[in-house]
Amino acid sequence: MTEPTAEEQPRIKEYDGEGITVTYEPRRCLHAAECLQGLPGVFDLAKRPWVQPDQAAPDLVAEIVRRCPSGALQYRPADGSAEPGDVPTTVRRAPDGRILLRGDVLVRGEAEVRRETRAVLCGCGSSGNQPYCDHSGPCAGGDFEVFDETGNR
Repeated sequence: MTEPTAEEQPRIKEYDGEGITVTYEPRRCLHAAECLQGLPGVFDLAKRPWVQPDQAAPDLVAEIVRRCPSGALQYRPADGSAEPGDVPTTVRRAPDGRILLRGDVLVRGEAEVRRETRAVLCGCGSSGNQPYCDHSGPCAGGDFEVFDETGNR
């Protein structure tokens, strides 16, 4: 597999807090708004930066980040460990065709293989961000399933 070009590299923004770092990959955001509704003091589009992890306890920030169905938001605890995936791993097909993954999975795209804990994959083949859904095709119209930190609805 070849190295991804600069255009193919995911653009990931990091927001450091004392006990947690939140990362955000805009190309994967499907605007489910779980972050905005869950912790408006941490995730506020009217502020700069829009993610302020120190405005809540790290465990609470992590809980809300895990609600992000697309995986656009992820976190790293201050100890540098990776965000743990749900156990067991779940794969669900939404009625509109999107594939919702939660757990410890490897997602193979054209340019790279990425370890994911949450992802929404394109089920219709129209996404410009393959294999991830970008809401550009017919499978983009459905509602998101909301999960708690243990993978339950």
